[in-house]
Amino acid sequence: ERFPDRSVSALPDWHFDRIRAEKTLLKQFGTSTLEPFGIADSDLLITAAGVVAEYARSTQGTDLTHITAITRETDNDHLGLDAASHRNLEIVRTLRGEQTNTLFSTLDHCRTAMGSRRLASWLTSPCRDQSEATKRSDAVEILLGSMEKLENINEFLKSIPDFERTATRIALGSVKPRELAALRDALPSLNVIAENLSDLDSELLKETAEELPLPEELYQLLCASLKKEPSTFIRDGNVIAEGFNAELDELRALKNHGGQFLVDYEAREKERTGIPNLRVEFNSVQGYFIEVPKGQIDKVPADYRRRQTLKNVERYITPELKAFEDKAVSAEERSKALEKQLYEELILKCKPFCQDLLNSAHGVSALDALSSFAQHADTYRWIKPNFVPVTSVEIKGARHPVVEETIENYVPNDCDLDAQHRLHIITGPNMGGKSTYMRSIALIVLLAYSGSFVPAESADIGVIDKILTRIGAADDLARGLSTFMVEMTETASILRQATDKSLVLMDEVGRGTSTFDGLSLAAAIAEDLVVNCRSLTLFATHYFELTQLEKTLPDVVNVHVAAAESSKNIVFLHEIRPGAANQSYGIAVAKLAGIPRSVIRGAQKVLLKLEERAAQTDDKQLDLFVASEASSTVFPEEELPEEDPTLLELRDQLADVSMDDLSPRQAWELLADLQKKAKETK
Repeated sequence: ERFPDRSVSALPDWHFDRIRAEKTLLKQFGTSTLEPFGIADSDLLITAAGVVAEYARSTQGTDLTHITAITRETDNDHLGLDAASHRNLEIVRTLRGEQTNTLFSTLDHCRTAMGSRRLASWLTSPCRDQSEATKRSDAVEILLGSMEKLENINEFLKSIPDFERTATRIALGSVKPRELAALRDALPSLNVIAENLSDLDSELLKETAEELPLPEELYQLLCASLKKEPSTFIRDGNVIAEGFNAELDELRALKNHGGQFLVDYEAREKERTGIPNLRVEFNSVQGYFIEVPKGQIDKVPADYRRRQTLKNVERYITPELKAFEDKAVSAEERSKALEKQLYEELILKCKPFCQDLLNSAHGVSALDALSSFAQHADTYRWIKPNFVPVTSVEIKGARHPVVEETIENYVPNDCDLDAQHRLHIITGPNMGGKSTYMRSIALIVLLAYSGSFVPAESADIGVIDKILTRIGAADDLARGLSTFMVEMTETASILRQATDKSLVLMDEVGRGTSTFDGLSLAAAIAEDLVVNCRSLTLFATHYFELTQLEKTLPDVVNVHVAAAESSKNIVFLHEIRPGAANQSYGIAVAKLAGIPRSVIRGAQKVLLKLEERAAQTDDKQLDLFVASEASSTVFPEEELPEEDPTLLELRDQLADVSMDDLSPRQAWELLADLQKKAKETK
């Protein structure tokens, strides 16, 4: 596996020894057995966890004392989403790799970094347990019913720092002073938020309220030890609060108030010696000294010791000034060293509170994510989904949660997948909205199991174990896979994973090869999904032959994306209707894309001949490149006469004219130009 955006370090094989890994975990957790953690029966889990723990400890250079347990998660804990589904549904990244216009970026109204991480976790790993998802949506409903309280909670959440990471840095001894100060300032807000939640009638919100408050001892410790606005780094000093340590206060006084001492000392010496021009000075070479003009040296007391002779003055030092110098010069260095020592002791005192911090951070992140769900639901009129105990998806007025924000008039659609309608064959034009419709259904199911409200008029979501998707066309040249090979690989993965409780999205399967090969594959895949896997499946295709499956296979339904065609253009209605589409409008879409008119005319001629032959032979689609006698009748040379290029140019020019945008002068010039060209064709 290659990770182009990451740096990968290969570890030697002996790191993956099972016995070594078990010893590492036992030492990490301080236990004599791994039975309490539910991994004792799996050599692979023990090896993987042991290697990760050892690698983390080696990179951090210290014991990871805050990691005290390991949790085993199984497929039954989360809604199954493979890598292709994560990519195709654009949960945290678009198909182009961008982080904007994704499901996560759309829903992320979180006030804290912890909340954003929790929201991303819920969306990428939705819970499979309907009762857990219901607890979250119940909490969202309660918050929506208390909008004033929700706004108050959100205001306090804005002041909460990322103390989940602060707790980790405390455990590792790498926390910065301002991080601790931000934690100190946030502790009262946690208590206020907990008070706001305590009277809300929600089991999840009450559990969260109990997690939020932190011990009063931690708050008192941080208030007593840290300055209100400490320096960014401990090496700069000015971190520990005044009054916390007497020795530090003395050193700071010496450092900060030395100037006043020198002024007072100079005044005393002038009075004692009777030398009015006496000065007390300092420089980095000589240190502190008393400077006396040479005309006054006869008045110098006996306790003065000559330090330096200059042309016009003599410099002296006294025992008192020397004592002050020794203290003053070293006071700053000594105070910084003492502050560093006191700060390290403070971190050690904070370490016992790490688990409390992590528990509180868990509550804050959950509350922030739920508040984000509530805010979005209120803004975009989302509704609470209803879970049912059977495998089905019944949605009225489904909307795509991301697309509905980017267009003015979104057309909602319904979806009814159940035991009698397991496979929907979706036909219709490109650009008609088939992929958007399919994704909207999958995202609504994902949102429901994440605990969110959903963009629909109503949503009854049944028991779903996986969401599996095959959408779009892309190659993987790094692994030597063509577009069609990627398509078939993802399809194979779906067919092997899908169960009778899975929601499957298949978009244009089989289009990467010849017509008959692709049609055969698509038909066989659709049959396997409905007969063997028995999954709930949305199957979009341009193979109209597949619409016949409704007559030959059980639980198959035809639906199509509606479109209207005028004499000039095609209008996409983006509406899902019962029955099969009668055409794909591919040439009309190509025209909208800007394909040259000469190419469009050629395609229309070929299409006309193919349709005529299909009517004669009862074939719906033909292989254009098959070597047969029939192919010569499809393109008979005598039936494709050459047209005058000038006439074609005139016709194209007239078709492109927008009459409403022409001024009278421009209209006259255009008419004159057309007349000139027309005369030239005579």
